[in-house]
Amino acid sequence: MARFGKLPLTIPAGVQVEVNQNLIKVTGPKGSLEKTLPGVTLEQKDGVLEVKAKSGNKQSISMQGTTRSHLANMVKGVTEGWNKTLEIVGAGYRGEVRGNQLVLNIGYSHPVIVDAPQGIAFKLEKSIVTVEGIDKDMVGQVAANVRAVRKPEPYKGKGIKYTDEIVRRKAGKQAAKAA
Repeated sequence: MARFGKLPLTIPAGVQVEVNQNLIKVTGPKGSLEKTLPGVTLEQKDGVLEVKAKSGNKQSISMQGTTRSHLANMVKGVTEGWNKTLEIVGAGYRGEVRGNQLVLNIGYSHPVIVDAPQGIAFKLEKSIVTVEGIDKDMVGQVAANVRAVRKPEPYKGKGIKYTDEIVRRKAGKQAAKAA
């Protein structure tokens, strides 16, 4: 019952954590993040942060582990940062970074432009797109939005996929007819 949520979270040097009622602000070398945390209280002492459930009800106890995970992600984000890598697969499919926009030419009659929200940066090397930022949730959402522009299709595998994603391929009509 809430074992992971009870683990103390060590705050590395150079990271400051401020707690105001339900609002927590984590500041580090890469920037600062804020989040409201319902149903839990935070205790900070000697560079260690502990998450406690406000009351004994099920909602508060279940939020304890979730809150600790969010705090750990915030601390890692302001110290190291987060990134997701995507791969553009297909003949003639390419991308380009213009300022804070990612311009994708991926088989449509027009280029698709994906704007980066504040705090997110795009990098492009050959056909590998890297989405970087300090907020894990936002990095994941922007990467999912880029992938949604042209999901990988199962016959030839063309589209935008995560670099560690495995696209299950289908045989196609001719192979199905032969079998």
